[in-house]
Amino acid sequence: MPHRPLARVLAVLVALLTAALGVVLVPGAAHAAAVNYVALGDSYSSGVGAGPYDSSGCLRSQKSYAPLWAAAHGVTNFNFRACGGAVTADVLNDQVSALSASTTLVTITIGGNDAGFVNVITSCRFGSTSSCTNAVNTAKNFATTTLPARLDATYAAIRNRAPNARLIVLGYPRLFETGSCGWLAMSTYKRTILNEAADVLASVTAGRASAAGATFADTRSTFAGHGVCAGDPWINDISGIIEAYHPDADGYRHGYLPALNAVTG
Repeated sequence: MPHRPLARVLAVLVALLTAALGVVLVPGAAHAAAVNYVALGDSYSSGVGAGPYDSSGCLRSQKSYAPLWAAAHGVTNFNFRACGGAVTADVLNDQVSALSASTTLVTITIGGNDAGFVNVITSCRFGSTSSCTNAVNTAKNFATTTLPARLDATYAAIRNRAPNARLIVLGYPRLFETGSCGWLAMSTYKRTILNEAADVLASVTAGRASAAGATFADTRSTFAGHGVCAGDPWINDISGIIEAYHPDADGYRHGYLPALNAVTG
């Protein structure tokens, strides 16, 4: 029997190996999928508390979880639209315009300002126990009765503008540890009811995110043990007017970013 040329033998071996591995050897055929990421939301997405801030007037910091995630994953396009102080109406009026059919990922934190975050914190930090309790109860009532419809409208608008995107809704952490915290700190009772309010907000937000087909990323577990009054806090106390009761740089990197990574992989 005549011997086949060496080139033909090698070609047969390559074909067999390719078939066995399930690999199609077509140059340039495999490309990483484009990731077009738009980060929406309020101060907990813009990075208030971490600094330094850009000149947008929205207190955006590159130390927030969104730019950190974008840098780590080498996204194709990143549009940072989150703005400190935003409520759901601001997202609808000023932020969703950044979305399009080519958007593949959207993240958002929203709802805390709608529920009166600043008023609640101010009442509890500087007011009496009764004023704190009233403010917390008012916020909890708003979160369970009025906020759901606002979240539904916000998520629906995102879906409408970015029909091909994955929507990830991140929650807010509990702000406080409830152990000993010095005589100038809020009482254990105040800190406890504020944490309970955070739990109500997380429950409502998770439920509406699920109803919208979005993924909810709960940050309460990643921040556990690192609230105000912890030995190693990732939440700013009253040290700065703007930054008070927002995550610091460690909070965004070690609290928010792992929560986001846990659902994106």
